[in-house]
Amino acid sequence: MDKQDAGIVEDLSRTGTEPLKDLLERIPSLAGRSCEVSELSGGLTNRNYRVVAGGTDCVVRVFGNEPELPIDRDHEHLNSTAAASTGVGAPVLDYIPDHGMLVVGYIDGVTMSDELIKKPGNLRRVAESCRRLHQGPRFVSEFDMADVQDRYLATVRERGFRLPDRYLENMEAVHRVRDVLAATPVETVPCNNDLLAENFIDDGEQIWIIDYEYAGNNDPCFELGNIWSECHLSVEELEELITAYFGRPSPGKVARAQLQGLMSKYGWTLWASIQQATSSIDFDFWTWGMEKYDTAVGILSSGSRFERLLEDARIAD
Repeated sequence: MDKQDAGIVEDLSRTGTEPLKDLLERIPSLAGRSCEVSELSGGLTNRNYRVVAGGTDCVVRVFGNEPELPIDRDHEHLNSTAAASTGVGAPVLDYIPDHGMLVVGYIDGVTMSDELIKKPGNLRRVAESCRRLHQGPRFVSEFDMADVQDRYLATVRERGFRLPDRYLENMEAVHRVRDVLAATPVETVPCNNDLLAENFIDDGEQIWIIDYEYAGNNDPCFELGNIWSECHLSVEELEELITAYFGRPSPGKVARAQLQGLMSKYGWTLWASIQQATSSIDFDFWTWGMEKYDTAVGILSSGSRFERLLEDARIAD
């Protein structure tokens, strides 16, 4: 470990975890080697480090401790391995569950942003990468946002955490969305389920998809609607994404993806509420969640626009 890494080690030690230099010694491919380490920005629930040691260039993910929002790290590891087999996910190099670490290959490329995603040609490339992932091996777990939201809501109410104004009153509209989606079931595929722009990396030849904490088999329109939601796409840009993914325009799937995007926003609002109440991370989770909540409520309460979405999502095209 170089001296320049001392600040990283001290910072990690303050979280109550084992010093980083000791953690790296527990990774077979890095043990006993001189490492160059730099902390990567991004993750809210993990600490991520780029580690270069000789011919090894990797990212070490040190898992956070979230008792109220547990993530099955064995599933994350297995789903990451399945994603890697498609050539879209980073190769998995090591998994050290006893010390909360996943090691994947470093992808040398540009981390995407909302602005980059929207540049000409990039939505098509994102759709290609999603399709490759979705055509790969099924994941070991399932993901249904309705179930996730129910679990989060139970936690918030049982623990007395803060709920946005009128959250429960708006659940009537949310249940109408659930009913429409359930009435038109689709075959699930392996999905990342958390595709904010920063989880795409462009190496100049292809767009990679990283971070499989919430991965599971799901409706492909949830994946596409989640991208619409997280990357702040317009409806027209969502139409472009849907057309590129399915190979043809599909008004029904555009509507379904929007409804799934609303489910995503509404569910992650509760994730933010739990994090705001329990996390030691210096981040304004509440404001982050309210942005999603306000956008979702704006559509759920939009009258004719919402009714049209429900109607169009029933179209079998």
